[in-house]
Amino acid sequence: MSISVGVVMDAIQHISIQKDSTFAMLLEAQRRGWDIWYMEQGDLFLEGDRAYSQMQLLQVEDTPSHWHTLSSARTAPLDELDLILMRLDPPFDMEYIYTTYLLEQAEQHGTLVVNRPQSLRDANEKLFTAQFPQCCAPTLVTRSHSRILDFLEAHQEIILKPLGTMGGASIFKVRLGDPNTNVILETLTRHGARFTMAQQFVPEISAGDKRILMVDGEPVPYALARIPKPGETRGNLAAGGTGRGQPLSGNDFRIAHEVGPTLRERGILFAGLDVIGDYLTEINVTSPTCIRELDRQFNLNISATLMDCIEEKLRQRA
Repeated sequence: MSISVGVVMDAIQHISIQKDSTFAMLLEAQRRGWDIWYMEQGDLFLEGDRAYSQMQLLQVEDTPSHWHTLSSARTAPLDELDLILMRLDPPFDMEYIYTTYLLEQAEQHGTLVVNRPQSLRDANEKLFTAQFPQCCAPTLVTRSHSRILDFLEAHQEIILKPLGTMGGASIFKVRLGDPNTNVILETLTRHGARFTMAQQFVPEISAGDKRILMVDGEPVPYALARIPKPGETRGNLAAGGTGRGQPLSGNDFRIAHEVGPTLRERGILFAGLDVIGDYLTEINVTSPTCIRELDRQFNLNISATLMDCIEEKLRQRA
């Protein structure tokens, strides 16, 4: 099946190919003979009711010294592409939201966008967990200092984090009696002007923050447990955590099967569930990672599973 695929991503010259999941997807798309058109966020524009972009034909190579070649620049409607992979990293800000509106115009003209633009807007990676309270530790989202202090009083140790960042940025662990509590709350809530999430601290973080990858609502049977470095409570690889692959546990499968049907209904073909101990903590839908690490450790090809799914969706549309 001949497919033209566009990818909206951060600057390809700055990625780390050894751990970049977008790069893994592009390698698989190229292996299938698909034409790949590279776009950055600033290349997109809207004219009338059609979204366009300046785009360049992309070739990729799995070598650390030279992993991409760009050529054949053109400006064209996005809906001339069969598929667009939306792979921009957060922050999830207004510019990100505006970009989803442009991609939605392409979708309305017949292009498959992965993940669905409306779902990228609706499924905030922190707040989306509220759809599955049976899977989550006690959680509070508020701007109120006093409510967070009451939550801290009830649970003794909590995690505080903003709603629109990634990679462990601005995540704090706070104990009851911590003298820095008020300044942390002032910083995160911007003195009561920004919503902040509080979650009961789950001590099993010492065994890793497990990333479970989901393809069209079904889990990859292995997770990457991201182990915090000494002195840290964040397992994120971007915060220095170490990735250790492991088979999914029974509870991991339970959580995946609770969340999976909703992902499928919302057109979220590729997602990453974050699980600590027995609890779901985040649902990553913007640019989930860990494909390359799991592929290496378990001789998988997760991108092939995803592209098989995408091919079937395109066949159904045709």
